Amino acid sequence: MKSLERLVEWIILSSRWILVAFYIGMVIALAVYALSFAMKLLKVAKNVFTLSDADMILAMLGLIDAALVASLMVMVMISGYENFVSRFEDADADISFLGKLDAGSLKIKVASSIVAISSIHLLQIFLNAHQYDNWKLMWYTLIHIAFVISAVMLGWLERIMSKTKAGKDEERI
Repeated sequence: MKSLERLVEWIILSSRWILVAFYIGMVIALAVYALSFAMKLLKVAKNVFTLSDADMILAMLGLIDAALVASLMVMVMISGYENFVSRFEDADADISFLGKLDAGSLKIKVASSIVAISSIHLLQIFLNAHQYDNWKLMWYTLIHIAFVISAVMLGWLERIMSKTKAGKDEERI
């Protein structure tokens, strides 16, 4: 019976390597997104002298949005692999810029990135407000507020959890 238990534990622990397929898929998706970014940048560069100020601002917001999405993907790939699959070799030298991201702080960073991306989308919508009716503007704003509240709540819960964990660690000492 003990050998069956060990086999089940080995299978469960080894299953984390299936996540590698998702991370490799995200690398491919990031490369495709980089091509999309390059096409957008080329389009802006070709029209730099013909775009109005408002259109140029919208184009720049689109590029910033793409950079934020790409950064979010990299953050999820690196920290997800590091947290759930395996440690990187020479991690201190190569990914020290990320700091130590546990699952809780990763959620907060992802939520913050989503809020930033949503903010850019909302700004783009407001710059083109004449194209939207008030009902749609209200819904876009409410959805953004929901993202903001979710990020704040995640941060608040993480803070409570870290205080609880620190208190338990002090009790052990």
